[in-house]
Amino acid sequence: MSKVVIAHIVCYDDHRGFTEDIRKRYADSGRYLVFSFPTHEEFLEHLKQKKDHNFCNIAILGVHETQEQYELIDEIATEIKRIDQRTGIILLCPVDKMEEIKNTVKFNIDKYIPKNTNSILRIHNIVKKLISEYNIRIFRKRRNFSLYVLFAFILLSVLLIIIAYFRLPQYF
Repeated sequence: MSKVVIAHIVCYDDHRGFTEDIRKRYADSGRYLVFSFPTHEEFLEHLKQKKDHNFCNIAILGVHETQEQYELIDEIATEIKRIDQRTGIILLCPVDKMEEIKNTVKFNIDKYIPKNTNSILRIHNIVKKLISEYNIRIFRKRRNFSLYVLFAFILLSVLLIIIAYFRLPQYF
């Protein structure tokens, strides 16, 4: 039986607006660990320390309504992907500024979610999707390794049969 993958959900929430809702939603410490940071320096430092690929990393970034923060979020997203390509990034944005944020922060974002009453449910669904993609990557590596072993065994068997045919022709 496969082991449970622990998802590390790392939040950058400088106004502490959504972190408590996420902590309530992911209360199961056996499957989820939620970290929250009010400054982007602490946030990025934590991601640098947790570069290990034994768990699924998901970064949730809260965006506010200023243009300077859009550029900061773009820099943070680029830095997150530079640290670890496998980290999923979710942006929690104001509803009226969604298009402007999408135009400013174009790359490296897995999902843009508007801030409203059901944003926590949307985050939950996206987190489940990112965990599933992480598990698919793991199983794909295992499958490929098993196929390589199988092909090596078949090649070795065919080689031994050919050698045996020429060395011991009376048995064929």
